Amino acid sequence: MEYQVGDIVKLKKAHPCGSQEWEILRVGMDFRLKCLGCGHQIMVSRKLVEKNTRGLRKPE
Repeated sequence: MEYQVGDIVKLKKAHPCGSQEWEILRVGMDFRLKCLGCGHQIMVSRKLVEKNTRGLRKPE
């Protein structure tokens, strides 16, 4: 799958705020993701994101 900055990723598990959608802020060996529900930012390894991705869409 081709990931780019600004894409919206839907992951398997929901964030504690209830949202499953994350915006990609940085791409590389690690991804910086921002929760679209509460705005919390996390760094996650590429392997974990690729494994847990349920959907990918471009922003409107």
